[in-house]
Amino acid sequence: MIFYDFEVFRYDWLVVVGDGEDGQQAAIVNDPAKLKAFYKRHSEDIWVGYNSRRYDQYILKALLLDMDPYKLSRYLLEGGQGYRYSELFDTLPLYNYDCLTSFHSLKQLEGFMGNDIRESTVSFEIDRPLTAEELAEVTRYCRHDMEQTREVFKRRREEYDSQLSLLKVFGLPLKQIAMTKAQLSALILGARKRQWQDEFALRLPPTLRLERYQAVAEWYERPENKRYDRELVVEVAGLACGFGWGGLHAALTQYHGRGLFLNIDVASYYPSLMIAYDYISRNVADPGKYREIRDIRLALKKKKDPMQQPYKIVLNSAYGAMKDESNSLYDPLQANNVTVAGQLLLLDLIEKLEDHCQLIQCNTDGLLVRLDGPAALAEVTARCVQWEERTGLQLEMEEYAELYQKDVNNYLLIDADGHYKAKGAYVKPLDDLDYDLPIVNKAMVAYMLHGTPVEETINACQTLRDFQKIVKISGKYDYALYGGSVLQEKVLRVFASTSLSDGGIYKVRQGITEKVANTPDRCLIINDSVHDKPLPPRLDRGWYIALAEHRLRDFGAVQSEQLELF
Repeated sequence: MIFYDFEVFRYDWLVVVGDGEDGQQAAIVNDPAKLKAFYKRHSEDIWVGYNSRRYDQYILKALLLDMDPYKLSRYLLEGGQGYRYSELFDTLPLYNYDCLTSFHSLKQLEGFMGNDIRESTVSFEIDRPLTAEELAEVTRYCRHDMEQTREVFKRRREEYDSQLSLLKVFGLPLKQIAMTKAQLSALILGARKRQWQDEFALRLPPTLRLERYQAVAEWYERPENKRYDRELVVEVAGLACGFGWGGLHAALTQYHGRGLFLNIDVASYYPSLMIAYDYISRNVADPGKYREIRDIRLALKKKKDPMQQPYKIVLNSAYGAMKDESNSLYDPLQANNVTVAGQLLLLDLIEKLEDHCQLIQCNTDGLLVRLDGPAALAEVTARCVQWEERTGLQLEMEEYAELYQKDVNNYLLIDADGHYKAKGAYVKPLDDLDYDLPIVNKAMVAYMLHGTPVEETINACQTLRDFQKIVKISGKYDYALYGGSVLQEKVLRVFASTSLSDGGIYKVRQGITEKVANTPDRCLIINDSVHDKPLPPRLDRGWYIALAEHRLRDFGAVQSEQLELF
């Protein structure tokens, strides 16, 4: 396994490569012959990069083919697709694996891990050959990013393992490790891309039985509503529910309650709809293949066999692929059938339950209801069974004793044993690759679970990394400002400060300045590693306490009133 990262300038290029086994690394600078020799020795290895599917693999191939890497780099950075740049790229085998996450840049992930996120001072706009000193600095920077790619890979190893298992189980060649899971799913299902012109010709599930909410189903039949910007808002069981061309979402806001809560989820909702009502992409020659994969997965799951994972990947990837024009599974009608059927059948379930419980939230594939007691639980359970028998779908139900809820996508449920289920950025479980304002998260969860005052949690913490906020200035902004000074960095690690000499963080676009959201008025920036660093005396713990209490009020928790700062 080879880890790699390229940097490309107008007159210079370099790559740092690292061995996945022994950790050895080397830099190749402006030396195509050396790069070609290295590639020849390692052409059978897996090459791991970050955003390498879109960028680094094509720079590598361009250099191997004696193309201008700078010209290609500009093309890629301006949004061009590497596979369209040259057909010759297909002549060079490369087992490329990209450990890119869905939402974050490598620098953001480095920040979450508490590592050094300082940028190189060498501008990519330099219109001359780099000096020896500049090349040395860029090489150090590139070494760092390659090592950080290795660290990200270690923390997402299960993603890589699942990709390999997908290839192994379905007998696919190793070269296809470069494909996305959605692309592999299309290949496994034997999909052949076709053009469709009927994306709103809906076919509602024949098992649907709506009475008081029949008007919602009728809304989808009207020609004027067959467009993606249309939405119907209807009061359902006391909640304002929006119906359109996505999932169903509605919830009580700023809600806190104790009692008997029942979380009702449809098991594997979208794949189950695709099988039960023949909503699989029409580009699949044998729809039975999808059902067969589901049946194998369920059998393995019952035995708690980890080999069920590749089958789960195919099942879950197929729906999203039906909405992707570049995927061979693309079939917008079937995708719409799934989403509309999903909303209406969930509405059907609400209709059958609402007289026997209080609807707290509904969200794409499930409901959360509050019950008055055992009798109501028995009635709701019986009606759920009737719905399962009629629709051919299965429900999974869990009981909880307490709920804090900001909105449909942000809540914390606690069961009778004190175990909890959390969703949303403010309260979700933390990990090394998603570690933003962790002390606020910890303080909120401790309060909800144990009633621990937020100031107790925050004042007791002595770990600097727990107070970090990672800020990214997106590419649509020209630059960031700090205390009136222009910053070169696009990713910053900031801390709240009590010092009057510390300024705020602002972003500028076309001369218009705006404060970066959720940052303190006075910030301390520490962009080198924060591991083993002591807390600075000017760290403003009060800002974190006020933020935690503000967010707790959004979740319906009772806290002392604080000045509104956010």
